[in-house]
Amino acid sequence: MFKMVSSPHTHSSNLTAKFMLWVMVAMLPALGLQWYFFGYGVLLQVLIALSLAVVIEIALAKLRKKPTAFYLADLSGLLTALILAMSIPAYAPYWVIVIGVVVALLLAKHVYGGLGQNLFNPAMVAYALLLVSFPVQMTGWLVPLNLLNEPPTFRDSISLVFSGVTSDGFSIHQLLGSVDGIAQATPLDSAKTSILKLGIDGVLQSPIFNGLWANGWWQINLAFLAGGLLLIAKRIIHWQIPVAMLVIFSLFSAITDLVLPQTHLNVFSQLFSGAMMFGAFFIATDPVTASITPKGKLIFGGLVGLFVYLIRYYGNYPDAIAFSVLLANICVPLIDHYTQPRLYGTRK
Repeated sequence: MFKMVSSPHTHSSNLTAKFMLWVMVAMLPALGLQWYFFGYGVLLQVLIALSLAVVIEIALAKLRKKPTAFYLADLSGLLTALILAMSIPAYAPYWVIVIGVVVALLLAKHVYGGLGQNLFNPAMVAYALLLVSFPVQMTGWLVPLNLLNEPPTFRDSISLVFSGVTSDGFSIHQLLGSVDGIAQATPLDSAKTSILKLGIDGVLQSPIFNGLWANGWWQINLAFLAGGLLLIAKRIIHWQIPVAMLVIFSLFSAITDLVLPQTHLNVFSQLFSGAMMFGAFFIATDPVTASITPKGKLIFGGLVGLFVYLIRYYGNYPDAIAFSVLLANICVPLIDHYTQPRLYGTRK
């Protein structure tokens, strides 16, 4: 029996694996900077995530009596694991990334039938679950290594990930003891919790900030931006979602700066802190869970940007990318239904 699918049919030489591979290649500069600023823990998280993803994909192939390469060849499992590993703190306990990868691949992807069938972004489902379930571990961010008196070595990194302390018995909190004004948080989190107490000038004088820019984070965001532009140039992703997301977020943030000055980080600091560029170019653009129509992509991206603004400025979570993408995923069927292009020859 032949497999019957509905029209229209699009013929392309680009394979799924090629698209996934290009996305992973575009993430490498940001991964390198994460390693440079935050140490070997970043690579350990990636290694654990990718290894477990391969094991899960092979196990599922066996359970479904499919060729082993059936689930590995499209590289989607590896990309999901890489995105999740780059999203969590570098020195989070090993079991955090293990739980995350299992949730992402089993519950958020394969339970729905595998690639192309899932309703929600698998990596963001896992990230949201981890953040809600294990807030202490998921907010245990280490500051850039150049701010530490004794940066963790490779041996210390292994010990921190697998036992919670360095080889000398120091926890992450103790490592941060020499850095004034830092409490195991991202710059966004530090600003959100401290701005009312210290004021915007007091927050920006923290060692983690270099003027208006968060040390380490703006460089990583620039790397994600460069990788995203490469993907657009290669036609791996479309421009509508990231542009709409960033424009809508910037618009509302700029209005807030005018109406309520000195109450939040400014627009530029917001755009290059946290996972903004990562979310705009690599997470929100997931081809399975995002809108597929040209107008729908603009609406979807705008929704993500609006949700990020609302949660960052008025919610309890400082970054908001994961929750915003998941909320927008819920709206995709409705968006696609009302933004279908008009068929040639039909009346409006």
